[in-house]
Amino acid sequence: MKSQWEYLLQNLGEWQGSFTQVSPQGEILEDTPSVVSLEGLNNNQTIRQIIRLGGDEKVLEYSTLGRSVLFFENGAFSQGTIQLAPFSEFGAELGLIHENRRLRLVQLFDKNGQLDKFTLIREHLAGTPAAQHPPLTVEALLGEWQGKAVTIYPDWRSPDTYSTTLQIQLDPTGRLIQSLSFGDRTINSTASINGSKLTFDQDPQKQVQVLLLPDGVSATSPLKVQLRQPLFLEVGWLIEPNLRQRMVRSYNDKGEWTSLTLVTEHRVNSV
Repeated sequence: MKSQWEYLLQNLGEWQGSFTQVSPQGEILEDTPSVVSLEGLNNNQTIRQIIRLGGDEKVLEYSTLGRSVLFFENGAFSQGTIQLAPFSEFGAELGLIHENRRLRLVQLFDKNGQLDKFTLIREHLAGTPAAQHPPLTVEALLGEWQGKAVTIYPDWRSPDTYSTTLQIQLDPTGRLIQSLSFGDRTINSTASINGSKLTFDQDPQKQVQVLLLPDGVSATSPLKVQLRQPLFLEVGWLIEPNLRQRMVRSYNDKGEWTSLTLVTEHRVNSV
């Protein structure tokens, strides 16, 4: 089995794109051109990472990975807060990769636990086409999706692999109905739709929001992170009309980061 470091090496290259600041309501605030290069040194034992954002440049070198980050075999990864704590900022970056493209989303919450801001990072390898897709819509997600999920753990136990089924439809009143099945579990939920924002609001104390963003991206977040309540952060990416990736970073009711899941799913039925 390959190591986490070898999975990181899937990200080597020069990635050109932009960092887009997005408000908690989904408004595009600012878009800054970016170039992020990852170069292997010392026979790939060390990584030099250069981040050029607008007119600023930052250089990092590292030869080990911290406890806050995990990588999948294809190079997809997440890094972020390990432990939710009172009166401290909380957040994570979720990074997906497909052929010559990367999609990264940073979700941040303020010291009061309120959803504060997003950074949407869309990149392609230098010298390859910069394919852009339209903003995600509810209609683009309707139907039945069958997927394969891999869950990895910060405590290094063996990964779990399992099948998933996601059904998304609209009821006669225009509410979204979602049914997610994996293993022997099925989770049913409904959401109100307000433009590009979906709100799963059955429990007023645990409202979860999904923002539909440019390039087929969705961002799923609690409106507020709270102590003694489990939570998850998710990014979705509609890569092709019938191909989607999702990544979920999960925390338990003690606020501990417990797992990271990557789902690759294909639409098998349209509504």
